[in-house]
Amino acid sequence: MSRAEHEQVKQSKTVGTKLAPREYEEISSLIDAGIFLSASDFVREAIRYKLKSVKVIKIRDIDYESAKKEVLGYYRSYDEAYLSEVSEDLELDLELVIQITEELEREGRLKGI
Repeated sequence: MSRAEHEQVKQSKTVGTKLAPREYEEISSLIDAGIFLSASDFVREAIRYKLKSVKVIKIRDIDYESAKKEVLGYYRSYDEAYLSEVSEDLELDLELVIQITEELEREGRLKGI
């Protein structure tokens, strides 16, 4: 075992849980079918899958004018974007992005971008 693998094993954590008999039977049948090596293998894979599908969106505390400059800069970098993309990428509240985008459109600052 390499030093890096040894360090990773030392940092690993064990998590226990109880399963309903039906859940355990379903997992066992997947193991018997050769899809997973063990119940632990199934649980690790299920956790990895869930972690990829759940994303925590961070919202920064930023003043309106700074946010407006960032939104305008974003649209200059990306000609088109969904409001939700702008919100997520800049870590700004979606309602704030909508308000700023509408204001920039009224000001004519988003035309031609």
